[in-house]
Amino acid sequence: MKVRSGFFVSLIFVCFALSLSSKDLPDFPFKAGEKLEYDISWGFIPVGRATLEINLIKEAPLKYWQINFSVSTNDFADAFYKVRTRVRSEVDYSFTRSLYYSKNQQEGKTVKSVDVKFDYEQKLCFYSENSRKNKPLSIDGNVFDPLSIVYAFRLHPHKKGERKVISTCDGKKTLAISIKVGEKEQVRVPLGRFTTYSATPEMKNLSGVFKKSPKGILRVWYSVDDNRIPILIKSKVVVGSFTAKLRKA
Repeated sequence: MKVRSGFFVSLIFVCFALSLSSKDLPDFPFKAGEKLEYDISWGFIPVGRATLEINLIKEAPLKYWQINFSVSTNDFADAFYKVRTRVRSEVDYSFTRSLYYSKNQQEGKTVKSVDVKFDYEQKLCFYSENSRKNKPLSIDGNVFDPLSIVYAFRLHPHKKGERKVISTCDGKKTLAISIKVGEKEQVRVPLGRFTTYSATPEMKNLSGVFKKSPKGILRVWYSVDDNRIPILIKSKVVVGSFTAKLRKA
């Protein structure tokens, strides 16, 4: 089973911290301490699990959101392509822009450490990979990193047929990701049955394995309630079809 480096992190499109009382929190669809766990399969074959968690950090005088994503393959998949990847994102308290993004990637023979810092006063983004620094990237306005965009999409209610555009930056380039909201659908996952809206980003704006899949598909199903939780994720790319199903929340 050959999988391109970086796929698992792209797919989904991932630490408990000091928390505040509910009256101190902004009115968001997610709360500090929310933790989502997913079963990942390649076709019909279970290959691993992923965890997505968000917490509110208070480091006087600062308050910010910290998102942690981790993915690991099971013993079966380890024999072909071992994955142990962790991603972290830090977003301002009002959830309008990313402050920091990091990825520690161990996928197959690829071992990579990425750090991205956003400086909005200088309008620059600083990227380093395995301690090697790139030339700073200019950014114009607020942006979200590849992980926090999952939560940014949850900020507002969804409506069939609408398109939402979210500015994102991975440290190497900035993109305006267009996401189309689809029909209401009933989906079943290990946690149960949910009414959802599907969300489909434009593939031409995605990088990595998706860029190499001209007929690729990435779709996320969010719950139709005030929490708008990502329930189901499906992708079809050159290396096969992958699915992430919510098992615990």
